[in-house]
Amino acid sequence: MNISRRDMLKIGAGAAALYATGRSPLPAFADTGKKIPIGLQLYSLRDDCGKDLPGTLAAVGKLGYQAVEFAGYYGRNAQQLRKMLDQSGLKCCGTHTGLDTLLGDNLKRTVEFHKTLGNQFLNVPYLDHNKYFGTAQAIQDTAKLLTELAEKVKPDGMHVGYHAHGGDFQKIDGVTCWDRLFTSAGPDVVMQLDIGNCLDGGGNPYAILKKFPGRTLTIHIKEHGGKAGAPLGEGTVKWDQIFNLCETVGGTQWYIVEQESYAGAPLDSVAQCLKNMRKMGK
Repeated sequence: MNISRRDMLKIGAGAAALYATGRSPLPAFADTGKKIPIGLQLYSLRDDCGKDLPGTLAAVGKLGYQAVEFAGYYGRNAQQLRKMLDQSGLKCCGTHTGLDTLLGDNLKRTVEFHKTLGNQFLNVPYLDHNKYFGTAQAIQDTAKLLTELAEKVKPDGMHVGYHAHGGDFQKIDGVTCWDRLFTSAGPDVVMQLDIGNCLDGGGNPYAILKKFPGRTLTIHIKEHGGKAGAPLGEGTVKWDQIFNLCETVGGTQWYIVEQESYAGAPLDSVAQCLKNMRKMGK
């Protein structure tokens, strides 16, 4: 996948000092009884993946993550990727899949690729905002396209979804692009909300999860606020509310951690994210 991602936050000091004192900043969490597995979006370790993909996957597995979501394949084919996953004890909980790979004759090849990976979730990571979200009609057309694609892959047990960026929460005639998209799209189009991106764009993820029940089959667990490079659980997100909504009304099948900036080594940062999730009972 060769697309532009959001500019990274400035790297600065993290929040590890809180743990050195033994005083956890994490709140207590109620247990809903539903245990959702945890994956890692590999964009979190993009440089490491570029240097040593097999070694990075092995390290992710050793940390305790159960799956990964790909954001590019680093020159490997589906068979090679599946072998690395199997050797690392990991599943594929999704890919960020460019829209072009879902159109026309490309769709059949894409479905076969993901069958080999064992992946159900084909999430479009980004769309040109002016073209696909510039007007209310453009959003309706985008919703129709995603709905048609979701219908086409359904017989193969797969899902098409769209991943949130901050610009998706801009308003047209008082309604956010995100709201228009998922109000217009069919129920099989997955709403891959990204908590950090949503809050960055002025969206309200708590209200969105309530408004679109059963649509958040996978969700990006990304922090917002706090110190620069703060790992999951050390910012301002009300994770107790997010987790409760995912586990009661969201229909969520995978929590997918994404960490785009770091106070130290990226692998250490994603390790801390998982530790913090475990402290929150996840």
